[in-house]
Amino acid sequence: MTYRRLFVGSSCLAILISGGAFAAGTDFTQYVNVLFPGVVAAPFAMVKLGPDVQSGTKDAYSGYLPDGKVWGFSMMHESGTGGAPKYGVVSQMPVVGDVSNPLAELSQSRSAPDQGSIGSYMSSLANGVVVELSATEHAGLYRYTFPEEQTSSIVIDISHVLPSFRGLGWEQHYSGGNFSFYNDDHYEGSGTYNNGWNLSPDWTIYFCGTFSQAPSSLLTFKGEGTKLASYDSTTSVSGTERLGGVFTFNSSSIRSRVGVSFISSSKACQNLDNEILESTTLESLVDTAKKRWNAEVFSKIQISSTDVADLKLLYSSMLGMFIIPSNRSGENPGWSSDEPYYDDVFTFWDTHRCHTSLFHILQPVAYEEFIRSSIDIWRHDGFLPDARSSNFNGRVQGGSNADNVLADAYVKGVRGAIDWEDGFSAMVTDGETTPANNNDPKAPDSSTKEGRGALPDWLEYGYVTPRFSRAVSRAVEYSTNDFGLYQVAKGLGRQEDAEKYLNRSRYWRNHWDPDCTSNNHSGFVVPRLANGSFVPQDPLTCDGCYWDDVYYEDNAWVYSLNAIHDVATLKEYVGGDEMFADRINKLFDLNIFNAGNEPSFTSPYLYNFIPGMQYMSVRRSRQISKLYNSGTAGLPGNSDAGAMESNLLWHMIGLWPMTIGLGNGRTLAISAQSGNKDTAFYVQSLKVNGEPWDKAWLAWEDVFADGGSMEFVLGPDPMDWATGEPPPSPASGDLRLS
Repeated sequence: MTYRRLFVGSSCLAILISGGAFAAGTDFTQYVNVLFPGVVAAPFAMVKLGPDVQSGTKDAYSGYLPDGKVWGFSMMHESGTGGAPKYGVVSQMPVVGDVSNPLAELSQSRSAPDQGSIGSYMSSLANGVVVELSATEHAGLYRYTFPEEQTSSIVIDISHVLPSFRGLGWEQHYSGGNFSFYNDDHYEGSGTYNNGWNLSPDWTIYFCGTFSQAPSSLLTFKGEGTKLASYDSTTSVSGTERLGGVFTFNSSSIRSRVGVSFISSSKACQNLDNEILESTTLESLVDTAKKRWNAEVFSKIQISSTDVADLKLLYSSMLGMFIIPSNRSGENPGWSSDEPYYDDVFTFWDTHRCHTSLFHILQPVAYEEFIRSSIDIWRHDGFLPDARSSNFNGRVQGGSNADNVLADAYVKGVRGAIDWEDGFSAMVTDGETTPANNNDPKAPDSSTKEGRGALPDWLEYGYVTPRFSRAVSRAVEYSTNDFGLYQVAKGLGRQEDAEKYLNRSRYWRNHWDPDCTSNNHSGFVVPRLANGSFVPQDPLTCDGCYWDDVYYEDNAWVYSLNAIHDVATLKEYVGGDEMFADRINKLFDLNIFNAGNEPSFTSPYLYNFIPGMQYMSVRRSRQISKLYNSGTAGLPGNSDAGAMESNLLWHMIGLWPMTIGLGNGRTLAISAQSGNKDTAFYVQSLKVNGEPWDKAWLAWEDVFADGGSMEFVLGPDPMDWATGEPPPSPASGDLRLS
């Protein structure tokens, strides 16, 4: 038996998940808040065009901040990050009048809040310039309106890159570039950059652009800091200094077209010629973007509610889910391959709990490509990406959670063009090969680039000692990773491997100290030394809860509930159903639970393992949902590449994917009979595919493999309706630990 369980919550709205066409004329884009990523023309598009804003020492992760000064409009951003900004490259900045020093401070306040919709973005600057943006997958269109009867200037600064002010060594650096202007009035060039949150070495982005009219003058520049070394009519500059060009026009209305590529300037020009012609209007690009997002994403979930707040929350969350990863097929400079290539994986630590499962339900074709791309990265780079950007793996926060994602796909029957023998070999690399140490200053003990840096302890002791940072949280995640290997090994008929990895998936138990106590509870996962002794630990504390601590982003209370493949054992360890329920309650009573931290995501749904307590998962789900809104600050934490948005979407759907969950695009209709969705939200009864259902969980095959229906009857009071068999706990059998 394979396990793909989903926990039943409550469906707060009637929902149709569909792989078919949406209702004719329905424009879901009207409900979407697009401000913080800017313009993304299509799901997974490489170009993400928007403003770059400075506001004191606040990191602008995706370029956008609601307050502060705009200092450029750049072609590429990595939306939803939380560690440090990435990209913010290939930038333009409009300036009123002649530019005496393009290296000086040119930023502008905004005269009005930015405006945007799917496919379009507009900023009104204090200098009177209005900037309108639209884009395609590999190119962008700028439409400038300058004040009348004044000189219009546009500065292209190759050194422009989003900074980080956190002081953690994750800031990006400009290494050098080149800029050339040609007689046919187009320009080309490239910029090379490094570092950022994933600590990547030098990577290069190429660009090719042109304006709607010839400039009245063009000057190129080069210099350091704000000091110019040259500023003249030379048509080509290159070097490690800041450099670029200043275009001056005698017109107040100017259009700028730019293509980008990771391959070459000529490929950037080809992308521009293929996607945005001289005759292409901004309005036509906006119309195309709206059609694509409606057809490919927003139409996949439709709700009965006419409440605008509900609609904005739903469809804004769907946008946040599918901005990254970036589909860079044909734009991979690292190797030649017929396989798809996806980059900007940020990060499986964030997304494997709930994002990737919904990704597959709503985008099954792209999801299969994404799995193939991950395996192909292993073929050529040696390891699966746990995180990746600018064509470079990094950074691993906990386990090798690509293993969970691949296992998720395998047990659902995702096959297509995936080579699962290679897929399993890639997972085995994570499980058996220690990656070289990349000497991360925040965690110098082992690799944070890829794989499992603490694998030597895992293989020798069956646990992770504190000589490795994040020892306990890594160990818990390594257990779930090994459970993923077990599932794929079993499916491929590799019985010996299956038994080994099932056994290893129970190693989290080796961190369980039954004598560690907190708030009337005994037994928590704690650090353990090489001699086998446990390190005294207050489960409520985790020092900084960061890179060089024994727990990452949460404490022992949370991580002790994260062995979700072995819950029956966990219940036994904590003292049975009553104590298990109290332990989950304490997460909320003691304000431990943090909806903005991914390790907490699954905790509220463990009530489903306790007879008669499914209603508490519903109650907690309602509490968590209220932490969200559709505004620019509407998430309880960083988006983390759509992790937060997908978490909310599972709440709204009324299901929770605990181990794995996926879909094949067929129809699942979820209905809810309720007098008032705000007060009557407890499940009274449920029918699945027309038949009465008495379990607080479903298998993948029940409603997703071939589609189906779920009919909830909801009411204002809890009801003990889930009297059937409890959810599976597949790692809790009798096989002894070695």
